[in-house]
Amino acid sequence: MLSTRKAAAVWLFLAFERVLTAQTPLSSHAPSPFYTGVENDLGQWDLGEVPAVNATGHLVFETANSLLQHWPNTRYRIGHTIVPGTIPVGTLLYHGAITGPHLPTALEWVSVEPDHSIVFCHGPIETGCWHLTLKVTQPMKVLYFDGSSAVNIPGGTMDTQDLVAWSKMKPEWVGNEEQRIKDLCKWGEKYGVNGFVSEVMICDFTSHMEVVSFLNLESIRFGHGSPTNLPEDLNTVHHVFEIMHSASRRERYPGETRIMLDFSGLVSFYDTALVPSLVPRRVGLERWDHRMEGISSEDIERVQDRLAQALAQPPVTTSGLDWKTVLRVVVDRYSSRLEMMQYLVNMTLDNRSIFGHAQQVQRRLRTVLLPYTVFAALPPNTSVTANTINSWAAPVFRECATSHTASIVAHGTTLMPSERLLLQAVRETTREICRVVTKMWASGMMTGVDPLYPPEQRPEADQIRTLMGEWKEHVTQLMSWLDWNVWVKCRPACGFEEMCYLPTWPIGFFPTPGDEPPSQTQRDGASLWPDPNKGEWRRPQPKCIRRLEPYGF
Repeated sequence: MLSTRKAAAVWLFLAFERVLTAQTPLSSHAPSPFYTGVENDLGQWDLGEVPAVNATGHLVFETANSLLQHWPNTRYRIGHTIVPGTIPVGTLLYHGAITGPHLPTALEWVSVEPDHSIVFCHGPIETGCWHLTLKVTQPMKVLYFDGSSAVNIPGGTMDTQDLVAWSKMKPEWVGNEEQRIKDLCKWGEKYGVNGFVSEVMICDFTSHMEVVSFLNLESIRFGHGSPTNLPEDLNTVHHVFEIMHSASRRERYPGETRIMLDFSGLVSFYDTALVPSLVPRRVGLERWDHRMEGISSEDIERVQDRLAQALAQPPVTTSGLDWKTVLRVVVDRYSSRLEMMQYLVNMTLDNRSIFGHAQQVQRRLRTVLLPYTVFAALPPNTSVTANTINSWAAPVFRECATSHTASIVAHGTTLMPSERLLLQAVRETTREICRVVTKMWASGMMTGVDPLYPPEQRPEADQIRTLMGEWKEHVTQLMSWLDWNVWVKCRPACGFEEMCYLPTWPIGFFPTPGDEPPSQTQRDGASLWPDPNKGEWRRPQPKCIRRLEPYGF
């Protein structure tokens, strides 16, 4: 046993020696060239300064981090982001033909998944249906709308498309797909836009694509009835659930990888400088209820001008920054650690175990901040009981908050307006994460639960309970403010025969028991839509559903 410990100690010593000798010594007191004048002022790093009520940097951050991912855009179906993109050469696209083996001559929809397009492959059972596979031969310029922008229902999912196509929202035309795509294509023609992505809406099938195959397939035998009813025919039910499962493959990061978005051209309705008229409209509302209603005509014009600039610029900007990765690195660094802290501070503890438990949380806080804990920031012994605002921790807060963005700012990288928005979003988001984590860590130091700085006398259990209560409040508020989709999951995890599902129309929303099935005329009216102010539709929550028979919700 002793020899094992000795060997471990030698290994750790050698490992640290190797790391230390590989680094160039730096003075911990030398001012960093990465800081702006404001950032060098430690007075700007107040651990008690919370974000403004109307701040939207975290919303820009999470919407940008969620682009082309099915899960977060199902949860928050009303889109707020429009981004130029490209469908690369060689990408396969699929189209289920309704009229026969004819290449569409009008504006039409395609899918990146054959499981989806084959639903529209219609034809008699006796003769089958025709399914078209296309290959992209030149990079296709597209415009992407986030949210559930392929779901033509009342309640806001078409808002951003309407503003581009018609410069105003037309809720009475929510189901007028043909006119919408026609006018979108007309608007995009002058910018060389080949299509629009909610589904992939193609403006011209004779451009940028070639036919790979046009197969005469067996027609899928769908049962008939209301789209909101669970079909009685088992074959139909099976196909519906498999379509849902195929969509789930693109639910999370990195999402749909066959469409390349240009973040330097991103336009966000959460950009308060671009769209100031929506700021007062969001006051007091949860994110579920954010809409475009009330946007001014001046702001609509500004959005269209910004889109025109983004579509006119080359797809590769001078900055060369990979914003998708910049955003994701922040999420990867903090998401699981915050989730673990939330778990730990919510445990019920007795007086005997609470001190060791608080030390466990403190170790995790220290681990998060370790790359930023400059030696000069550690509190002198004389201040451990006197400094209640923890101003000594300001350098740690600053180092943490600027770690992902300082180099971008310092090198004077040429940024497009959209990139400046993303930079500010990352700065606001990391500032709040680091403010809360640093405040928690400093409070643990002051209370005397840090294992590396033990107090002369162990704190009383009541002191530690107060600390744990504060920690719980801080973590809960931070995670609620960030609202990252990575934390939205089925708990407990689903079994092998199940899948995690977020309710969305039409699958899983059934008529009230006793109601008569709607007629064909009713299907075009409001009777099909779930009440936008009730239950799972208003606040979709994940739940496990079966992937095998017997199916159900």
